[in-house]
Amino acid sequence: MKHSVGMTFWTLALSLLMGGCFNPPAEPRPLVIARFLIEASATQAAIPVTLPVSGVKVRVIPKPVLTEFDILSVAEAQVDMGRCMLFRVTAPAARDLYRLTASQVGRRLVLVLNGQPVGARVIDRPVEGGMLFIFLELPAVALPQLADDLNYTAGKIQQEAAHKG
Repeated sequence: MKHSVGMTFWTLALSLLMGGCFNPPAEPRPLVIARFLIEASATQAAIPVTLPVSGVKVRVIPKPVLTEFDILSVAEAQVDMGRCMLFRVTAPAARDLYRLTASQVGRRLVLVLNGQPVGARVIDRPVEGGMLFIFLELPAVALPQLADDLNYTAGKIQQEAAHKG
């Protein structure tokens, strides 16, 4: 009896010690999927999206012109008009973005995050250098975390693409 009590004590002590060292796997961090849609012309098939704060409705072509696979990094930026997000895209996406914006001056690019429209930018000139600034209809305090989440997503996607390639 004495032996089994001693054994039980040590088993319990060891399991408590091991339990303190064991960390359950962290919950996977959710990805933030960013896609850019272009405003449709009056004759093009389109879907309507509504921006969350201004209530502005934009008819967009449902096929994205930039996707999460095109994004290299995202940063919060301060410009004359306030806080915005700066998206840096891959070289092939930068070429496509330049051609698209050169031919679509006057239309809007709409940023959709996880399926929700959060910002729009009027194309006033061709976007050069693969750097796209866009204002979001989100609180300014949310932008640093959003940039971090978008960079995490971009990193995961680039990492997976490197493993497949």
